Amino acid sequence: MRSLDTEADLRAALAAVLRAEPRFAAVIEAHGPPPLRRMAGGLAGLLRIVTDQMISLKAGEAIWARLESELRPFDAATISRKREASLMRLGLSGAKARSFRSVARAVASGGLDFDNLHRMPDDLAWSALTALPGIGPWTADIYLLAAMGRADAWPAGDLALQAAAQHLFGLPHRPDAKALAAMAENWRPFRSAGARLLWSHYRGLKGLSQAVT
Repeated sequence: MRSLDTEADLRAALAAVLRAEPRFAAVIEAHGPPPLRRMAGGLAGLLRIVTDQMISLKAGEAIWARLESELRPFDAATISRKREASLMRLGLSGAKARSFRSVARAVASGGLDFDNLHRMPDDLAWSALTALPGIGPWTADIYLLAAMGRADAWPAGDLALQAAAQHLFGLPHRPDAKALAAMAENWRPFRSAGARLLWSHYRGLKGLSQAVT
């Protein structure tokens, strides 16, 4: 249950991944070391990740601002009683609105306890999250990486990571989740450092500013 909680932790993880994959050095030379990209956990953190699924960063930020204004302080019982249509009016798709309600119900009923979740090993935490209706592998992987800080979290289904890997490693086709998972085996137990480097490379390819948090 290694975690990356400080910049020193991240530097050690980056050094290990660079030894396993020297081509990552080009990313650091171009953009500097990537940031930790940590976020608050708990119900609000998980719902933020659900919000950001399959949409642009700009769109996710706009929708989340509306959700925060309406739902803060993110009380599980209150959210579980929200009508699906009310959540959709704030910008969520129908599927995401249903996910919000199901996750909130799980928290309100005690079926999901974030304190217990954060004490679980990676595989058990991942399984607990993906057992929730509407929470798929990508959402669970991102929660482990960004909210729990797990050092070996690896969101192989992330399209930005796949595109960045294709470009950085000169692949003829964008790798799918299975291929990207196989590619990262040598980066264990610090695959999340590899993810941060690939996200940094992707932002550079798209002309986006590098994340600072």
